[in-house]
Amino acid sequence: MLELDSDLWVTESPLRFLGLEVGARMTVVRLPDQKLLLHSPIAATPDLVREVQALGSVAYLVAPNRLHHLFIGEWQRACPDASLHVAPGLDSKRPDLTIDGVLGDTPDAGWQRELDQVFVAGFPFANEVVFFHRKTATLIATDLAFNVGASSPPATRLAFRLARAYGRLTPTLVERLLVRDRAAFRQSLERILDWPFERVVVAHGDVCETGGRDELIRGYAWLPLGEARA
Repeated sequence: MLELDSDLWVTESPLRFLGLEVGARMTVVRLPDQKLLLHSPIAATPDLVREVQALGSVAYLVAPNRLHHLFIGEWQRACPDASLHVAPGLDSKRPDLTIDGVLGDTPDAGWQRELDQVFVAGFPFANEVVFFHRKTATLIATDLAFNVGASSPPATRLAFRLARAYGRLTPTLVERLLVRDRAAFRQSLERILDWPFERVVVAHGDVCETGGRDELIRGYAWLPLGEARA
C-alpha cells in the first residue's frame, strides 16, 4: 500500500473492463479512533487483508457507486464486524450482501468528523457518492473522473484518447452521454467543487496530487458551472 498522507493510503490491482486494462484502486482512511474505512475495496487477498489490518480495525466498507462492488463480499467475510454502506441501487442489485446503510448526502456518524460526502444526482448509471477527506484536502472518487496516462497499457491509452480523456483528470465522452439530468448533476458537482481539495484520488488512472480542483473544473468545461467555481 502507498501512504498518500497522514491516515490516508491507496492500493491498486489489475482490473479489465470492456476488454481494457483499467486497473482499480482502493482508498483506506484511518479515523481518529483507529477504525478504518475502506473505499471501493479491491480483491481481498490474504496479504492485503493482513496489510490493511495492521493499520487499524476495519470498521466500514464502502461501495461508492453501482459499479464498484465486486469484492465487497470477500471483505465482509474477511472482516465480519465491519458495516457495509452502499450507493443507491446496490441494495437491490446485490441482495446477497448484508447491507447496513445506503449512502446519500449525509455522512454516517462513524466518519462524519473526518469525511464529507455528496451523492452525484442525475447520473443513475453510477449513482456515485463522492467523499472529501478534510484533514488532507483530498477528494475521493471512483468514476466521476479518470486520470489515464502513460503508465496505462497501449490499448487503454488509445481508447481514452478516442474518448477525449487521455493525459488529464477528466470524465470521458461516455459520462456526457449517460448524464440524464444535467441540472441535478451540475448542482451536485458544484457542491463537490465547494470543497477546498487539491489531491484527487480516482479508481482508474493516476492519483492527481495537486491542482485537482482546477483540473476537474477543466474536465467538466462542457457543463456550465457557477462563476464562483470557475
